[in-house]
Amino acid sequence: MPEAPYRAGFAALVGRPNAGKSTLTNALVGEKVAITSSKPQTTRHTVRGIVTTPAWQLILVDTPGLHKPRTLLGERLNDVVRETLLDVDVVGFCITADQRVGPGDQFIARELAELQRAKRTPVVAIVTKSDRVDRRRLAEQLIAVDQAGTWADIVPCSATRGDQVDTVAEVLAGHLPVSPQLYPDEVHTDEPDAVMVAELVREAALEGVRDELPHSLAVIVDEMVPREGREDAAPLLDVRVTVYVERDSQKAIVIGRGGSRLREVGTTARAGIESLLGQRVHLDLHVKVAKDWQRDPKALQRLGF
Repeated sequence: MPEAPYRAGFAALVGRPNAGKSTLTNALVGEKVAITSSKPQTTRHTVRGIVTTPAWQLILVDTPGLHKPRTLLGERLNDVVRETLLDVDVVGFCITADQRVGPGDQFIARELAELQRAKRTPVVAIVTKSDRVDRRRLAEQLIAVDQAGTWADIVPCSATRGDQVDTVAEVLAGHLPVSPQLYPDEVHTDEPDAVMVAELVREAALEGVRDELPHSLAVIVDEMVPREGREDAAPLLDVRVTVYVERDSQKAIVIGRGGSRLREVGTTARAGIESLLGQRVHLDLHVKVAKDWQRDPKALQRLGF
């Protein structure tokens, strides 16, 4: 029997904000390539996580959650999702097991139906967070998801517990085109280091803050330069990062009393950055106010949106 041809291509994970897309991306890749948070709208950039096996290579494109936009930033994030969908081989539509299929899910299902009509792109419904419900509730959710659209496959999984993550990968890979491998075996993401560093700082800054702050927080890496004059010591990388918020009150939240919260953010982020880069890092964090940047086209461009 002849060996099956190699498959490689791109898969987009879409869904409402906080549907578990980034957590699933990290579980599929086997390491952290997308930041995660309990706050919605965590993902601002499409992050490619790359899963390579002897039979296929799956390049995962993590997207911001599709939502009804209230700001220019929200509109641009939705545009990122739609542009991404036009250029992938398969779509994974993430719907949580512990919340009923609602208007937000139905809005996305309609968008995906348009994509299926226009490009015949297969859509796999992925029921995430299956560990949060019992078997009866999961069965009810699978039936509801089945009735919400026309799907190539439906797969329940728990990224945090590892349940059926391999099955999700196999199902998505089964819809990829025949193609040679697109990335070397050792590559797990094609995001530049500076982007990953900014995301790690933003993830740390999002932990434990009030609900209004995540939408208002942007991070820019100003410079990453090796410390000079350390010929006889371990290399040290100086990383200077600016955290932008929209109001003075938000700046006070990020900094905390006497700078305590900013120090916590720096400690958490530095550990992630050192793990990412494989060397010691001196992290210099600054917080600045860019008033109403989410609604300002020039500010959005300056901040990379």
